[in-house]
Amino acid sequence: MTVLLDLDHVSKCFPVGGPNQLARLRRRLSGGPDKLPKVYAVDNVSFIINKGETVGLVGESGCGKSTLVRALTRLIDVSDGSIRLGARELALKPARVFARDRDRARIQMVFQDAGDSINPRFTAFDTIADPLRRLRHVRGEQLKEQVEQAANQCGLPPVLLSRFPHQLSGGQRARVGIARAIAVKPDLLVLDEPTAALDVSVQVVILQLLQQLKRELGMSYLFVSHDLSIVRLLCDRVLVMYLGKIVESGPARAVFERPWHPYTHHEAQGSPHI
Repeated sequence: MTVLLDLDHVSKCFPVGGPNQLARLRRRLSGGPDKLPKVYAVDNVSFIINKGETVGLVGESGCGKSTLVRALTRLIDVSDGSIRLGARELALKPARVFARDRDRARIQMVFQDAGDSINPRFTAFDTIADPLRRLRHVRGEQLKEQVEQAANQCGLPPVLLSRFPHQLSGGQRARVGIARAIAVKPDLLVLDEPTAALDVSVQVVILQLLQQLKRELGMSYLFVSHDLSIVRLLCDRVLVMYLGKIVESGPARAVFERPWHPYTHHEAQGSPHI
């Protein structure tokens, strides 16, 4: 298979304590700022995602999943390591610069709560159109056509495109968030617990939609979730994260049926949720 995304020994650390504590430490420590205490939210993580593959990322709250996702989507800078998208090295480019990079459109994200991630002053049309304007520089009639195409792929009727988020149901807002992400035709879609804020009946429909879109558009998925049953259903491979590290990886069925790491074994045996 062709490798799409390659993370090699990626780490992200943060200084410990607030500004006043750091100032006191700087005065006390002769080594200067570089020797200040740090905590590693992501610690020496390596994995690949192949083209057309769905990879699950699971772990308890606070294990570093969100920081890892923000790093690989280039929302924050890494402390160390390499992030390659195809043949392109992304880790060397500052996050604030990558926001305007041509490859920004190749990695898109669907957030956990569509209501919080959509601008309340944007209609559904403007929400979907925004990345097309910014990243693909699409305008005029072509913009209208591409927005309507993305909405149609996500099951959004044209009549809903003129509505604001508060006029939409939770499921409809989730579809808007997905349509916004796929409108620019990304290679990798990062799904950060996209159904966690939805009713169970709506979750099933959205998961079916995501499977359909993957088949139609040929995207790769990184699916972040606490729900092991969803990960088993959707993912080809699973990465288990614990205390900032990937402690186990492999085919989804093998990881959960024959786990070798104590954390994975405990969670797989004890509860369908991590």
